[in-house]
Amino acid sequence: MIFTKKDRKKALLMVTPSILVVVVFIYGFIAWSFRVSLSAWDGIKSDFTLVWLDNYIELFKNTRFQIDLLNTFFFTIFFIVSCVFFGFFLAYLINKNIKGEGFFRTVYMFPLALSFVVTGVLWRWMLNPTVGINSLFQMMGFENVSFGWYTNTDSMGGFNFALLSIILAATWQYMGYTMAMFLAGLRGIPVQLIESAQIEGAGEFTIIKAIIIPSIKPIILSAMIVLGHISLKIFDLVYAMTGSGPAFVTDFPGLFMFETTFRGNHYAEGAAISIIMLIMVAFVIVPYLYSTFKKED
Repeated sequence: MIFTKKDRKKALLMVTPSILVVVVFIYGFIAWSFRVSLSAWDGIKSDFTLVWLDNYIELFKNTRFQIDLLNTFFFTIFFIVSCVFFGFFLAYLINKNIKGEGFFRTVYMFPLALSFVVTGVLWRWMLNPTVGINSLFQMMGFENVSFGWYTNTDSMGGFNFALLSIILAATWQYMGYTMAMFLAGLRGIPVQLIESAQIEGAGEFTIIKAIIIPSIKPIILSAMIVLGHISLKIFDLVYAMTGSGPAFVTDFPGLFMFETTFRGNHYAEGAAISIIMLIMVAFVIVPYLYSTFKKED
């Protein structure tokens, strides 16, 4: 099909409104937030006096923000590993053509239909130190068994044990997402390839290691990118489930930014936090997009 110059003009005219919306309401606001982060705006009344990187320097000196960065690092690692591992495990089992496959697929995918707010409220009750799972242990006769879950202030090597409750809830919600991705990848592997390996005497573990994992590597990478993006800007689950927690054990940059900006009215500091969050997400997304576009070229 040959496009004339008139066709190109019509196409450009049709997409122009969308381009303008993206430029103004995404990149324009990003630029505005960056400008505010360099200012002395600290209160209801705006103050655009330039202080340059002072807000960023003070932010990295802030103990709460240092804890937030550590929490984000540990949460991201454990969240991605858990979702990938359990998602692959479930996909591998379902791919064995078990009875009731449709039912199990629906059950595992159901949490993804919920919002993080609903998940947070649900798991907040389930992991409440006085009810939920702890009361279940007591009903079973384990009266001395009690976990603090998200109220636990113990830590090891910078890892706050209270984060386990957030990791558990987030994994429960997104495990089905990775399962669906891996299941699609497993269904795309030629059956003859696996059967040939079995005839040659290859065991289950060997087939997984030598055939299945290499075949679905692009899917694993895509899942890790999506999960990493979610974990770096996590807010609603934490806000609904635990808040910042005692001694900020379950605090994250998104929560810190919200409280700083909309409760403390420290707009310049809040903008600085949001820009740092944007940079963290960009470190994950940009290399992936670059490699994808390079392959297409």
